[in-house]
Amino acid sequence: MSLSPVHALSAAQAHSHYLTRLFAADPALAERIAVEAAEPFSLRHMQEGFASLPADSEEALKRNLRKLRQRMMAHLITRDIGRLADLNEVVSTISQFAEFCVTTALAHVQPLLAHFGQPIGEDSGQPQSLIVVGMGKLGGGELNVSSDIDLIFIYPEDGQTEGGTRHISNHEYFTLLGKKLIAALSEPTGDGFVFRVDMRLRPYGDSGPLVMSFAALENYLLSQGREWERYAWIKGKALCGDAEGLNALIRPFVYRKYLDYNAYGAMRELYAQIQREVARRELTDNVKLGAGGIREVEFIAQVFQLIRGGREKSLQVRSTREAMARLAELKLLEPETVSELLEAYTFLRDVEHRLQYLDDQQTQTLPAGVEARQRVAGSMGFADWDGFVSALNRQRQRVNRHFQQVFLLPTEQHGGHPLASLWLDVGEAPEAVVERLASQGFQDAPAVAHQLSTLARSQRYLQLPAATRKRFDALMPPLIEVSAQCGNPDVTLARIINLMEAISRRAPYLALLAEYPQTLRRLVTLYSSSPWVSSYLTRHPILLDELLDARELYAEPDWPALAAQLEQQMAECGSDVEAKMDTLRHVQHAQQFRLVAQDLAGMWPLEALSDQLSQLADMILDATLRHAWQDVAKRHADTPRFAIIGYGKLGGKELGYVSDLDVIFLYEDEHPDAADGYARLARKLSAWITSATPAGILYDLDLRLRPNGQSGLLVSTVEAFRQYQARDAWLWEHQALTRARFVAGDAAIGDAFEKVRFEVLSQPRDLAALRQEVLTMRARMLETHPAQPDKLKHARGGIIDLEFIVQYLVLAYSHYHPELTGNIGNIALLHLAANAGLIEHDQAEACQAAYRHYRRLQHAQRLNEHNSVEVDDVLRRHYADVQALWEAVFGQPDVV
Repeated sequence: MSLSPVHALSAAQAHSHYLTRLFAADPALAERIAVEAAEPFSLRHMQEGFASLPADSEEALKRNLRKLRQRMMAHLITRDIGRLADLNEVVSTISQFAEFCVTTALAHVQPLLAHFGQPIGEDSGQPQSLIVVGMGKLGGGELNVSSDIDLIFIYPEDGQTEGGTRHISNHEYFTLLGKKLIAALSEPTGDGFVFRVDMRLRPYGDSGPLVMSFAALENYLLSQGREWERYAWIKGKALCGDAEGLNALIRPFVYRKYLDYNAYGAMRELYAQIQREVARRELTDNVKLGAGGIREVEFIAQVFQLIRGGREKSLQVRSTREAMARLAELKLLEPETVSELLEAYTFLRDVEHRLQYLDDQQTQTLPAGVEARQRVAGSMGFADWDGFVSALNRQRQRVNRHFQQVFLLPTEQHGGHPLASLWLDVGEAPEAVVERLASQGFQDAPAVAHQLSTLARSQRYLQLPAATRKRFDALMPPLIEVSAQCGNPDVTLARIINLMEAISRRAPYLALLAEYPQTLRRLVTLYSSSPWVSSYLTRHPILLDELLDARELYAEPDWPALAAQLEQQMAECGSDVEAKMDTLRHVQHAQQFRLVAQDLAGMWPLEALSDQLSQLADMILDATLRHAWQDVAKRHADTPRFAIIGYGKLGGKELGYVSDLDVIFLYEDEHPDAADGYARLARKLSAWITSATPAGILYDLDLRLRPNGQSGLLVSTVEAFRQYQARDAWLWEHQALTRARFVAGDAAIGDAFEKVRFEVLSQPRDLAALRQEVLTMRARMLETHPAQPDKLKHARGGIIDLEFIVQYLVLAYSHYHPELTGNIGNIALLHLAANAGLIEHDQAEACQAAYRHYRRLQHAQRLNEHNSVEVDDVLRRHYADVQALWEAVFGQPDVV
């Protein structure tokens, strides 16, 4: 329960020796705080408080900043102990005050160097300014109340000063400026200090130069930057100067483009160093560094930032609390876990502050004295020390439990693998290896042993760095074991070996599998199920990350949420076209991989799976269209009046994993630059979709269905498309129109297209002439693709014959039965045709079953990378049913 300002002041004095001494020396300050503590100590208070005092010398500057700190501390302690402020206010106030003091002090000491003149960059010829970087909790906006501030001094360019009485180098100038800034903040005077300044996080630490140019910093990070410095720079914030330039330099060092699971090892090593220091100095009662302390919460947040921040830009935040919230949003940690960690973090930070309020000391260690303990317990709302310690231990145990779950070494959990000697002896004892492989269930043990031996002797494996090779060696035994448990162990292990060869030099992927051994069975199951899946995953190993969370892997897609997430990721790329293209590919590959995993798990009927794959393509095309337009030079409109029309499998929502996208582009825009602008957009769209980037390609595009085919314009107006369909289109183009739909872009153009489509399909036709044209078309196709029973698509009674039957019925009878124009798929159209009396119901049902069977066979054929299907009695019966319907519709047998 919060207190009134007066009562809060009394409670604060009862808790803090520091506050008691402060008010004894300056009674007027107590009276002032009793009034001011009703509201937070804001930037306005800081500015007005400093401006009210003279600062015409270095001594006056120091005195005023120190006096202002005393007022701020008294204000903050009163509000916090009196429950008038929460943790957010406390850390925000002290962080804002530190930034204010740094920038204010810098502005007042810089004129003291005016006799050297302005520092000028040797490359740009522009004036240079010091960049003061706040690190640690200052950079994260979560400074504690008696904290040191960690600073780094950077300047953009080398050069020298100009215009003064004596020229010096920019390095010398900024070194002098940095020293004056440090003195203004940390030099003890009769009024104490403002902040102790710690410069040890700068490159080379205490032995390094006080200031450093961009070029020198970049060279250091590239050649000598260590993993702990990546961790430290997560929170680096430019408090003044060229923040954008600094961020551009630092961001690639901290956030890698790939998923960097090596961060686990680096963070474990850093944590182990801290724990050794805790043990040496007997700091188990330290609420920051001890087990379950503040540092463990920070480590949990920051390891995910290091691993994923390059891909998930929303994780590129400095605040621990904000990072935790993002982890929950991205489902990288359970919301309940994040809630528990944030509750514990708040409790621990409150304790930390109460320890520091006692005597304004930089401490996080629980007190030994009875009086101090009672003050801390009472200020935390507990009647006695034992009750407080019990609550504190519960919070620390909770934090440590979550920390162990994130950072526990797999080897600590699983120990040595029983097949480790098999892999390590594969080149030394071939007979024993063959015997053990056979006992595991491999069918051709000598061949498998040869594959493993070839891998172990390969230069790729032998030249691996020691740490990478150790991780590789740890993974092979469990992969052999799990492969042996599959129905096709030899083939499965061969595919796994291909993957291991592909990722052997990419340590983060090995680290992922090593850190998450529970993914190995999931991985091997997929590799056992399908050669297409295994080759897809081997080509795109970044998708290994999808195996980590089974709930996400097997969750039904939420397309609106995924579209919103994709849009956010695209927006975060800014104007970086390459980053946008890679983002599209990462999202498309990840969602397709999830769908294939769900497919192999039996979660989707084939028709529903095709719908999902089609929705994925729609989403990708929509995002690509909008962002490719932003990349078109000299756009005549902010929003393009442009639409993508899908044909074929995309149009009919029958997409498979490797289907091309048949599309055309329409526009409706009277602007004089519209034709040229949309032609550029169409070319750019095609490039964005089909170009190979490091992340692969999106889809293959087929644009031959546009008016006049390959010789026609890349884009057409709706009216030109209408006229072409009415006057010049071939029969096969009207057939294709039966499976066409608006996919992405301007919905009004989509509506206009649907009207044209309906007009074309429902126009009256000469049935005899139409029948003959269809038969002639089918005969021409057979000349180039002879009918073979093991080729589902072209076989007599196969997929094309059934599609031709349906397309003929639509074109022939939509004038009388407009419902046939619906783009609802061949199975539903057969049902409508039967209801309209155009074909027999039993024939429609037989051909519906045939089409379902064909699609299942075709789907399995592609997953297993087979070029043909087995012709059995079931398939022959389906062929016969379709041929019977062909004869009923066209009046002649379906034969060559």
